[in-house]
Amino acid sequence: MADFLTDIETIRERARQEIGKGPVTDAYGADLPRVLTVLNEALATEIVCTLRYKRHYFTASGMYSEPVAAEFLEHAQEEEQHADKLATRIVQLGGEPDFNPDTLTGRSHAQYDASADLVKMIEEDLVAERVAIASYTEIVQWLGDRDPTTRRVFEDLLAQEEEHADDLRGLLERLPVERRDA
Repeated sequence: MADFLTDIETIRERARQEIGKGPVTDAYGADLPRVLTVLNEALATEIVCTLRYKRHYFTASGMYSEPVAAEFLEHAQEEEQHADKLATRIVQLGGEPDFNPDTLTGRSHAQYDASADLVKMIEEDLVAERVAIASYTEIVQWLGDRDPTTRRVFEDLLAQEEEHADDLRGLLERLPVERRDA
């Protein structure tokens, strides 16, 4: 482990040397190009999840659809906030957020779903949340202490994705048994 640098004059000089890099200093320990790629993949994931939840919100129908649709809308709004956080971090690191719709689903960890059945919608959303949880957990572990700010972004997203998965599981559990078997 390197010694802690206490020479403030050296710190100041280093800060001026590459001022154009913004928050990325010599202390940044991660593979920046790879981090930007991972952030853009997560951005695509969040956009696809937003679109899937929005579709499910607008197309949910049937006797049990009202509370489920409300949950879909809430999750869509939160997924959009996740995308905004990721895009902000990409720009902070000097990258460009990739919103290209032509490549969105190819970069996303989650899949889009156009199910018409309410139970299938919930199940597909739960699968997508589980994919995000697994991906974001791996990313948090991969980043370790090399980029603590990006790690915290993913930790925050991970916590909310876990809440979403729990919400969806709860919806499935509250549906009448005959509805779940349909």
